[in-house]
Amino acid sequence: MQEQVFDLVVVGTGAGALLAAVRAADEGLKTLVIEKTDLVGGTSAISGGGIWIPDNYDMPKAGLRDSIDAAFKYVKACAKGLASDDRVLAYVETARVMAQYLQTIGIPYRCVPKYSDYYPEMDGALPGGRTMDPVDYNAAQLGLGGLAQLRPTSPGQLILGRMHINAFEAHSMLAREFKSNFTLAGMMLRYFLDYPWRRKTRRDRRLTGGQALMGGLFAALRKRKVELWLNSPLQDLIVEQGRVSGVTVQRGGQTVTVRARRAVLLGAGGFERNQQMREQYLPKPTDAAWPATPPKANTGDAIRAGAAVGGALRLMAHTWGAPTLEVPKEEKFRALFVERSLPGCMVVNARGERFLNESGPYPEFQQAMFANHAATGGAVPAWIVFDADFRQQQPIGPMMPGKAVPDSKLRKSWLGTVYWKGETLDELAAQIGVDPAGLKRSAARMTEFAQTGVDLDFRRGGNAFDRYYGDPRRKNPNLGPIAKGPFYAMKLLPGDIGTKGGLLTDREGRVLDEQGQVIEGLYCVGNNSASVMGPAYPGAGSTLGPAMTFAYRAVAHMVGKPIALQRLDLLGA
Repeated sequence: MQEQVFDLVVVGTGAGALLAAVRAADEGLKTLVIEKTDLVGGTSAISGGGIWIPDNYDMPKAGLRDSIDAAFKYVKACAKGLASDDRVLAYVETARVMAQYLQTIGIPYRCVPKYSDYYPEMDGALPGGRTMDPVDYNAAQLGLGGLAQLRPTSPGQLILGRMHINAFEAHSMLAREFKSNFTLAGMMLRYFLDYPWRRKTRRDRRLTGGQALMGGLFAALRKRKVELWLNSPLQDLIVEQGRVSGVTVQRGGQTVTVRARRAVLLGAGGFERNQQMREQYLPKPTDAAWPATPPKANTGDAIRAGAAVGGALRLMAHTWGAPTLEVPKEEKFRALFVERSLPGCMVVNARGERFLNESGPYPEFQQAMFANHAATGGAVPAWIVFDADFRQQQPIGPMMPGKAVPDSKLRKSWLGTVYWKGETLDELAAQIGVDPAGLKRSAARMTEFAQTGVDLDFRRGGNAFDRYYGDPRRKNPNLGPIAKGPFYAMKLLPGDIGTKGGLLTDREGRVLDEQGQVIEGLYCVGNNSASVMGPAYPGAGSTLGPAMTFAYRAVAHMVGKPIALQRLDLLGA
């Protein structure tokens, strides 16, 4: 096959990759996007679609105020010296500009006023507004052909396996707001009355979350007629005279050489699906089956290719951790993001002991599992335990509330695989291999905490982040008794929604070598780059926000329009 020539080659089709490709097309660059799988969207398409954008354009509409000073202070503290200060400043200054660009290309976002930063006690944190959620997107704008190529969302993001739900609706339902029943009824009515669309596809016309973001970006890419090669994995980077000048790609059974006159931009995800790399870099135990990301993707190809041409690696021991559980016949594990905050459940180790704040940020949840397992040998797996009242009222994992779908209507194969059930705590403990005395003590103590409203052990419900997905009608929105049989348990593993270590980059997204020198012609964004957030997760959207922001900065730099830092005074602080 003849050698191909483009200005820019983008590797991957997640949020950072497609934002870069669309922006490059707007700047007049002839761009090629290559994707190893047969679908567009990567992990971004199955995500919640949130972006963490300090001082964003929608905050004033919600009566909220923010500042670059506060955001810089907060992220710098979160990064713990594992991301350069100028890169942190570049992010907090440029993120809001990138969000405005998304709006101009047809992907508007709105801030979530009550969704707190993940570490609300830290200086510079805000109780809400920095996380933004995409406005619902009409799939008809993408077209049926484009929708068929867009990676579908995860089952956990859908109502009844069919209907999309956005962040505002999800919060309303879980918080049991008065309007939630009407919201649900309206969603179902809209979907089932949309017969002309349902005749063409089972997928919902209304896209929300990551589907809205990636549907909008994919539509923008198609509108600009950017060339896209699916089923075309990256093989190697080409280096000539000290500069990355192209790639070799496996396409149609052949190795194809593609020249890049301006640059190659890597945006191909992390390495969580590569067992060998997990064993090499991540805490143990570790398993490539545990992530909640697309199987056969995110195997570290771009990271290895960048390292092979001299790129430095950083943060390789870190992931965007989240507890996950297995559901038979689903292609990937499910992450348990919000249900663990609901009152009436607790998480225990093999001793039957609680060892964390169940409502805390999911990366800290995963790290607590590893720490307790190292200390006790019994937190991998851990168990989320709840009683009959919780089962009746609350959704968890793939199970709808019992009042909607009772145990008798659940798949028979789920008993003993997805959930375990015992008439007494002793019976449940025997089934899951947990110490019964410890389990009963923990349940009694949790019931006592629910009555007083104070978790004396882990302060669950003690901050705005915890309470966001709680029940505001209770003394403590996150605490409920565990006292009424039958009792239930589900197995949790220390999974993730991606790795956060990768190629070291500067504030323009350029890859650096071990001496801190730029590798000319090579840019990297998203989870195949070392995160600007360091080991932390400052707020919902801390993956997609930086991926697209540094993609925006990278394109500006490669076309000779670098974005200058404004608050240089903060770098001397």
